[in-house]
Amino acid sequence: MLLTLTLPRINGLMISAVVETIHAAVGSELAPGAKVMDLTVDLSAVAAQDCPPISLYRIVFRDRAWLRRVAVARGEDAAVGALLAQFSTDPDEPLDGEPTRAVRIMIAGILAQAERWSEDPR
Repeated sequence: MLLTLTLPRINGLMISAVVETIHAAVGSELAPGAKVMDLTVDLSAVAAQDCPPISLYRIVFRDRAWLRRVAVARGEDAAVGALLAQFSTDPDEPLDGEPTRAVRIMIAGILAQAERWSEDPR
């Protein structure tokens, strides 16, 4: 069975996201809970803010399938709905057929780590 991952609309105002990290390797079998990729969503062009409205998100797998093709590169700006990756339930299944459905994923917000506070409480 062929499965696809397209960029979901994480925020109602987002139009795209930048691919920050691709965690999964082509040809690997992914289990539920596997990290797929991290994305940055920048809303500064659509919403005026006092601080930069930039958020980092992680796509986490909820299916069991083989990653067959990554359609984006690190640093690429992908539009909502753009194909990010293709998967199959069989590691050797041809990719030229029609996808059966979208993969099941979770989206987790990631808080950027600022400089650590001093261990000295003074």
